[in-house]
Amino acid sequence: MTDRVSRILDAVNHREPDRLPVDFGATTVTGMHCSVVDKLREHFGLTKRLVKVYDPYQMLGYIDSDLREAMDVDAVCVMPLTTYFGNPIGEWKEWRTVWGQAVLIPSEMEVDQLPDGGMVVYPRGDRTALPSAKMPSLGFYFDAIERQGEYDGDNPDPSDNVEEFSVLSDQALARIALNAAEARKTGYATVAAIPGATFGGVSSIAGMSLPNPKGMRTLTDWYMALVTMPDFVQGVFELQSEVVIKNLELIHQAVGDAYDIVLVCGTDFGTQTNSLIPKQVFDELFKPFHKRVNNWIHTHTNWKTFKHCCGAIAALIESFIESGFDILNPVQCSAAGMEADGLKQRYGDRLVFWGGGVDSQTTLPFGTPLDVKRQALERCRIFSPGGGFVFNCVHNIQADTPVMNVLAMLEAVREFNAAGK
Repeated sequence: MTDRVSRILDAVNHREPDRLPVDFGATTVTGMHCSVVDKLREHFGLTKRLVKVYDPYQMLGYIDSDLREAMDVDAVCVMPLTTYFGNPIGEWKEWRTVWGQAVLIPSEMEVDQLPDGGMVVYPRGDRTALPSAKMPSLGFYFDAIERQGEYDGDNPDPSDNVEEFSVLSDQALARIALNAAEARKTGYATVAAIPGATFGGVSSIAGMSLPNPKGMRTLTDWYMALVTMPDFVQGVFELQSEVVIKNLELIHQAVGDAYDIVLVCGTDFGTQTNSLIPKQVFDELFKPFHKRVNNWIHTHTNWKTFKHCCGAIAALIESFIESGFDILNPVQCSAAGMEADGLKQRYGDRLVFWGGGVDSQTTLPFGTPLDVKRQALERCRIFSPGGGFVFNCVHNIQADTPVMNVLAMLEAVREFNAAGK
């Protein structure tokens, strides 16, 4: 076991590691916009190469080993099988973004430029289907296009909303095993996403990977259904969880202990000021299925389970713990009721905070390097005692974030570690 793996495992087991561990790029919610990856590579004088956009939905760039080394991070992503648009990840082709950066995208991804300069992408590369996402001409990311067809609004069929979830094929499992082995060989702690385990997430509701999605596919209808049609929602989750559990069995057989951390769920439940749903709704509709998945993982593996949830979610954190999640991300300390010291005091012995190091909405993109460094040092002092903290900023590093601010954040962590915490 390498120092980097031990460091992460100490932190997630609530032991103080030799130094504060760091993650940038191990998940699709702790990553970095491809434009920033390119600028950092240039700053560090690394070999000039096109950035691989492994998550084109959010335009996240893969952080190669030389940049991981330069940033002194401790975790690496196990490359996912497909994009949110259903394209296989493995082979690459060159593509130019709306802001003019040449990047690499999955080779089966099909994109058209619109007359206004924007871009649309086709699900699974199927040009006979309607586009499933659009990037505006002045944008940096793709947005889902709602393509909801006709369905029985009074008696919706739960099976329509799970057509994108299926038991993994032998070919897919072989690729998962290969990706896991390659990630393990790096000597970094490995972080993998469990396919289909996000219940009710924005990225799955719209069905961006489906040429012709059936069922309830608008967020408005979905959030209304949480209140007006709970039996339908439970039916969707029941069918989905059956597939997830079967795939967990197959994945575990394929990878064994090559995973350290698994990103189980990325559903967001918070706004800047409050939670999107009451605790009672989460406990009744979501918690039973999260518990089912997390209990299987904890019973059969040594993997630690990772929950992403933005916003003001203080009212739900206890329920996340009861659901069996080990790790919370992105720890949005700027949201109402999410003050860093309060979170550490109330939940620090039961929950790992993976993120929260610097505010990615304000301080990191718009503050000075000194502002960034001060906030990062403060968050390190608050979250690190007793372990249970992996440094990352609050969600992905966004486009146009000044490189000098990213460097100030990294320097703050190094300074904190050098001072012996």
